[in-house]
Amino acid sequence: MEKTVVPTIDVSDFPGEYERLRKACEEWGCFRAVNHNIPSALMSEMKKVVRSLLDLPMEVKVRNSDVIAGSGYMAPSPVNPLYEALGLYDIGSSQAVHTFCSQVDASPHQREVISNYAKAIHELSMDLAWKLAQSMGLLSNDLFEGWPSQFRINKYNFTSETVGSSGVQIHTDSGFLTILQDDEDVGGLEVMDRSGAFVAVDPLPGTLLVNLGDVATAWSNGRLCNVKHRVQCKQAAVRISIASFLLGPKDSAVEAPPELVDSQHPRLYIPFTFQDYRKLRLRTKFQAGEALELMLASSSHSINDI
Repeated sequence: MEKTVVPTIDVSDFPGEYERLRKACEEWGCFRAVNHNIPSALMSEMKKVVRSLLDLPMEVKVRNSDVIAGSGYMAPSPVNPLYEALGLYDIGSSQAVHTFCSQVDASPHQREVISNYAKAIHELSMDLAWKLAQSMGLLSNDLFEGWPSQFRINKYNFTSETVGSSGVQIHTDSGFLTILQDDEDVGGLEVMDRSGAFVAVDPLPGTLLVNLGDVATAWSNGRLCNVKHRVQCKQAAVRISIASFLLGPKDSAVEAPPELVDSQHPRLYIPFTFQDYRKLRLRTKFQAGEALELMLASSSHSINDI
């Protein structure tokens, strides 16, 4: 029986890939990006930097404070005891990158790598978002202007005793689009397909995995899939990954463009800001897309009532 794999999109082959991109995002909510513009040497060097930062003493890591809810250092918790992460909000801002580097005592070389990677990955995020919008027939060139991106650099402390357990619980991402540089040596990431079955996303060096989150579903008026995913402990090893999230509008509400709303496709979700939605997810502990159901226009709730 043929193994099920997530779709692959050749980032260098547009407009040829528009239809495949749209279908992948509607049916899977994720795809593997190949032939992207992030140099392999930069990806490799960034992983080395991330590993060294996550090995820092706890008293240094806790300086990485929240800018928005949940954006700073995340220590192991009862829910995810094998997982910890550092965060950098607004990777498109050189000042934000400088502040993060200062918090973790980054060396001049580490600062250079982080800055170069942040710039490249933010540009790729905006490019992929724009290509996705074009694949849906949207031509406005300012749809994602000013949308911030966030890093979350992750470490999973897998041991022989934890093989078979969850490294991180089933969840959807809260933002629009996530670009993941996975660990090329240690697998464990799984995404849920339309049947509800989990499909392993095996490491493939030099590629990036792109996931869509809750904001993408609301923004697209329900057309795009917010993919559920999890990390399973497959082997006794430290697993490192780098996630870059294109979140949502900074100073305005998430709502579907008029082109995606008509009599056959009435507006499904009430307008909401990303920050209010992120706080709602944290407050309710709804991590797998359930909070989005509270944003349905047919719901009697408002985000401030919940």
